Amino acid sequence: MDPALRAKLESIAERHEELGVMLCAPEIAQDKTRLLALSREHAEIAPLAAAIARYRDLETRTRDADELLADPDLRDMAESDLRDLKQQRGELEGELQKLLLPKDPNDSRDVVLEIRAGTGGEEAALFAADLWRMYTRFAERQRWSVEPLAMSEAGAGGFREISAMIHGRDVYALLKFESGVHRVQRVPATEAQGRIHTSTATVAIMPEAEEVDIQINPKDLEVQFMRASGAGGQSVNTTDSAVRITHVPTGLAVHCMQEKSQTKNRELAMKLLRSRLLDREIQRVQSERAAQRRSQVGTGDRSEKIRTYNFPQDRVSDHRIGLTRHAIDDFMDGDIDDVIAALRASDEADRLAEAQGQP
Repeated sequence: MDPALRAKLESIAERHEELGVMLCAPEIAQDKTRLLALSREHAEIAPLAAAIARYRDLETRTRDADELLADPDLRDMAESDLRDLKQQRGELEGELQKLLLPKDPNDSRDVVLEIRAGTGGEEAALFAADLWRMYTRFAERQRWSVEPLAMSEAGAGGFREISAMIHGRDVYALLKFESGVHRVQRVPATEAQGRIHTSTATVAIMPEAEEVDIQINPKDLEVQFMRASGAGGQSVNTTDSAVRITHVPTGLAVHCMQEKSQTKNRELAMKLLRSRLLDREIQRVQSERAAQRRSQVGTGDRSEKIRTYNFPQDRVSDHRIGLTRHAIDDFMDGDIDDVIAALRASDEADRLAEAQGQP
């Protein structure tokens, strides 16, 4: 193994042990902020530390097998063991290189999901609702929780726009490649002649931003309170609980009316605003790096058509990696794990090639 790589791995293994000791210290347990940060770091490097331990074990077994070569009775067995151990070490070195790739610091965060109907009128709104159901069903499979933030329903059903926070383990890591334009091709229920229509919806996946991530000057905000719309009768909201906040320097505006409490809606709106501002910065950085990347996976370009849902052909096609799968009804029911795994693998391969200096 390269000496520089070995030194780096040893340093990581030592840090993992150090973190384990620190997390048991009483003073750390009383500091929730520091405890959370150290726990997150410990969890992030745990897979790498485990791989390093396996590599050390393989090295020990290799030395033992080398010593047996001197024994004529055990030489054949030792040579066979050494061939197997050499193969295992080679595979594990490849795994270690992947684990050493820089992690996206946002991967472990919760996300804000936003879906907007695009071209296609009422059919686009219905498609936005289908995407909403797809992601909420996927969230259920992952045992994540979904907290609606705001929605704007279309007259014939579906959503002109809907947003929610999704809480759980590695939400951003799994969903971040879903940002972009989604296109559907199907025969709308209102189409009497059976013609196929094409509609679109835009999906945005934004990591939840904490106050320490994005500092917002209260003087830069315009806050409006309004009456939330209801379904009629006794359910009509009679208080000005809905909140609209505009960040004047950027022009970003957020609206929240899900809660009956004005205070709660303002809190949720601020979370949404911080996440949009963080996402804006992420987009800027990714745009600068996109020109140097062989693949557009991970750029999060909101104008990029990333996927087509063709119902007549029972086909879902992801255009970034050339992947096509069938069983579209299962896909729309949240069975999207294979496509997400393929997108992550493609991004990992690109980053590994980039780290190794390959074109």
